[in-house]
Amino acid sequence: MSPNNKKKLNIQRKKLDKLDMKLLHLIKIRTEIIKKVITLKKNRNEIVDKKRISSILKKIKKNSIKLKIDPKITKKIWKTMIWSYIDFERKNFKKK
Repeated sequence: MSPNNKKKLNIQRKKLDKLDMKLLHLIKIRTEIIKKVITLKKNRNEIVDKKRISSILKKIKKNSIKLKIDPKITKKIWKTMIWSYIDFERKNFKKK
């Protein structure tokens, strides 16, 4: 790689690092909301809502296409996030 391209690459990586920090802050906010959601659920079987998951994924696909983002990428990201939070809910669910 040329020195000029290496410099350009480093600039782009710094931009990605800044963006990653913003994403982390959003994930923290999402986690706090999920903690509140857990308190509203009375039974463990309420943790997984397949209709809601399907609805979310359809909406993400539609918006991804609208924003010209490869929907395969966003679907994979959202499925991983959804199931990670389902695991989080299961781990933190307290029987009432």
